[in-house]
Amino acid sequence: MTHAAPTVLTPDLTMLRRAQSEIKGGNFASTLEALKPFARSKDEQTQLLLAACLAGTGKAEKAAKIFCTFAAAKPTEQHPLQPFTDLLIELGKREESLPVCRAAIILTPEDARVYDILGTILVQMGAFDEGVDLLRRSVALRPDNSFSANLLAMALSERGDTEECLAILEATLKKDPTHAGTLSNMGCALSAIGRMEDAFNFYRRAISHNPTHPQIRLNHSISLLKAGRYAQGWSEHEWRLKLPGHSNLPSATLMPSLGPDSDIQGKRVLITQEEGLGDTLMYLRYIEPLAQRGAIPHLWVPDTLGDLCRRVNGAAIVQVGGDVPEFDWHCPFISLPRVFSATHDAMGAPVPYLKADITKIREFAALVPQNGKLNVGLIWGGAPRPTLVGAYMTDRRRSMPLETLAPLANVQGLNLISLQKGPYADQLQTPPDGMTLYDPTDELHTMDDTAALLMSLDVLVSVDTSCVHLAGALGKPVLLMDRFDNCWRWLHNTATSPWYPTLRIIRQSKPREWSDVINTICAGLHDMARYKAIRSAKA
Repeated sequence: MTHAAPTVLTPDLTMLRRAQSEIKGGNFASTLEALKPFARSKDEQTQLLLAACLAGTGKAEKAAKIFCTFAAAKPTEQHPLQPFTDLLIELGKREESLPVCRAAIILTPEDARVYDILGTILVQMGAFDEGVDLLRRSVALRPDNSFSANLLAMALSERGDTEECLAILEATLKKDPTHAGTLSNMGCALSAIGRMEDAFNFYRRAISHNPTHPQIRLNHSISLLKAGRYAQGWSEHEWRLKLPGHSNLPSATLMPSLGPDSDIQGKRVLITQEEGLGDTLMYLRYIEPLAQRGAIPHLWVPDTLGDLCRRVNGAAIVQVGGDVPEFDWHCPFISLPRVFSATHDAMGAPVPYLKADITKIREFAALVPQNGKLNVGLIWGGAPRPTLVGAYMTDRRRSMPLETLAPLANVQGLNLISLQKGPYADQLQTPPDGMTLYDPTDELHTMDDTAALLMSLDVLVSVDTSCVHLAGALGKPVLLMDRFDNCWRWLHNTATSPWYPTLRIIRQSKPREWSDVINTICAGLHDMARYKAIRSAKA
């Protein structure tokens, strides 16, 4: 008696596309059910989609077996586990990728690619020691691989081990002196510790070997801007538009730089939101100079900025949502400094170039204590944005737990007023011992509301957030608690800002170490509170 072999089904192209779309949306369980009839298929795409669904539903060992089987057939190509972990990062679910990565290492302990994947994810999550150890094992498995060596070096930089990071990059360059990525990473690492001239030398070499690589050119621009080399930096910064996620408007109508004879009279210029709110708040200073040259500025901004932007001098039209309007030129906010770099308005309109609503100022004043003490706005965390690797890792360095600010509770004469929004605001439920915080944030729905509240505060104490730009643009005093490898906006080796004259920068002296910053903040607030008390007594 013979038995017929079971029928092996393979999904058609439409089915595969639908499954892929569902997986990108994180719908693993339902897609797994839909793909089960095709489990015996030998088709690679079908099997990898099944593996993704298995991993996404907690079946790590089964998923790893499939991923590793196909990885073994292509040892020099990208590991098929990489796109799956990239997807989970886009979904903000890094932690869910760990079991399948660990299972893959058990199955294929000699495959360096898996160590690279897991090590990188752990570093992103802040598990530096384990992540670095895994990346070291990858380098040991393939010591001549520049990619793995660079991953290890940049992980060490994230952990604060700059000297070892530089040593690894130098050793890598001895093996491959023309590797543009390694040269660029050398520039990044040197720029982070303030060795700007050395950084520029490595960037020049990187660009000579790969002159059209947009990320290398963008990294170069950030170092130039951090060093205050604005004219070259703004021009170089335009390379960001070659990267995904930036303006989709035609490059042919991107606004050119202005010169002495530029005529933009009557030209409608569409100014578009590009990245974070802080960038837009910083560059709104250029709207008035644009209008003074006869242009018609049309601002296209998020809803939270709409009312605030309508009071900007020179803003002819402020659009929130909707479709692309008619325009002569378009210009992302971040390109405005480049447009004005060769003019006498290179720094835009003077501070204050933003104004809070007068009626709201009176209304929000009632949310602030009126007891003669120093009213201190407090923000200790930014926006984590876990789906964006760069922003997520930056936030890990710039933000702090509320507990870190516990010494402020011992400074006499302060009212601590939370302006914290987002996930970090949950820490208000368990404040440090002895710390009392007022929390008016339920009344703050837009940046216009926040601007009104800021006008009733004496000072804002904040990590690097959009609210720092808002307060600075309003002309309010700001104490910026800045990370060691600071953003280019705050320049290198300075405690003041050419952008905001009322801002003082207190920067970490060591990576991820806030104690010296907090001590300086406490001393500054003590002096400000004492001065306010003396003034009140004389009044």
